[in-house]
Amino acid sequence: MRFEELAIPGVFALELEPVHDSRGFFARTYSRAELAEHGIDFDVVQASVSFNERRGTLRGLHLQRPPHEEAKLVRCVSGSVYDVVVDLRAGSPTQLRWLAIELSAKRQNTLYIPPGFAHGFVTLEDGCELEYLISAAYEPSAGTGVRWDDPSVGIEWPFEPEVISERDATFPDLDPTAVAERGPAALP
Repeated sequence: MRFEELAIPGVFALELEPVHDSRGFFARTYSRAELAEHGIDFDVVQASVSFNERRGTLRGLHLQRPPHEEAKLVRCVSGSVYDVVVDLRAGSPTQLRWLAIELSAKRQNTLYIPPGFAHGFVTLEDGCELEYLISAAYEPSAGTGVRWDDPSVGIEWPFEPEVISERDATFPDLDPTAVAERGPAALP
């Protein structure tokens, strides 16, 4: 796998290095040792999948509050998405900064998201499926999020979402001062 650290320290784009032959190709999608070589301590505790029927479906921005924070490896296995992360880590010099990357089945790329980041995406076409490898078990009482259009973050989405859950559409505005002091623990 090829690793590229993105504009927010600790967030990586991973590219497969497929080995091709007459049958097609074979490629590694997870290697604890290769992640560790890039300073990433990541063990898979849970794997999940998200299927989205329609273009314009927005999921997120989700995360878990401490002590149940999770890191994620996210890969689009069908279709393509505009994938966004927001840095909510307490004391981070890039706090409340966001970045986006297109994940697609065609590119076969992966995004590594460290603990303390909110994550979400909007589908760019019908029939998108994402696969998540996650470092912590889901704890419903720790689940929270950031609204996709929160003014204190100012994410530039490629278009207005057409499908979004009530929960995701109504997360309260962030309190930047509380987030600066307490990170994800400041979220309701």
